Amino acid sequence: MNGGGRITSANYFKRIIRAAKLDATLYEEVEADKTSLGQALGMVVLSSVAAGVGTLGLAGGIQTVLSGTFLAVTGWLFWAFLTYWIGTRLLPEPQTRADWGELLRTTGFSSAPGLIRVFGLFPGLTEIVFLIAGVWMLAAMVVAVRQALDYQSTGRAIGVCIIGWPLHAVVLFALLFLFG
Repeated sequence: MNGGGRITSANYFKRIIRAAKLDATLYEEVEADKTSLGQALGMVVLSSVAAGVGTLGLAGGIQTVLSGTFLAVTGWLFWAFLTYWIGTRLLPEPQTRADWGELLRTTGFSSAPGLIRVFGLFPGLTEIVFLIAGVWMLAAMVVAVRQALDYQSTGRAIGVCIIGWPLHAVVLFALLFLFG
């Protein structure tokens, strides 16, 4: 942040890089920064658009990008709530203190590695780029969950993700089915 508390585009870019580097201090920073919710949403949208562009050669056009972005934002909202609920109700540690906004901000930034999916546009790279992005985003999600829920244990953060992921996937598949 600069002296006035505003985030500039240069600082936002630095936050994106730090999120992709799995910098735990970045996730602590956005957890505490209530003004970063718009940036987290922007990160989810940018990552989703990168995925849409990365699959343009395989499926659809702008409609695919738009519907994918809608599903990504909807999925992010649900995922943040789910991780909040699982982390604070089922698997809390004694020091766990969190709210849904903290999970929205940290998990939003955990989609930063998804920006590389834009490179899926190149023939022959789509599957490998999306696999790498998926694993990287999962690692970022674990860091985001650990920091937002104030866990001492990375294993517990992994547990939250393992419990939540299938439920999240069911909801996303239902949305895909409903919205075609």
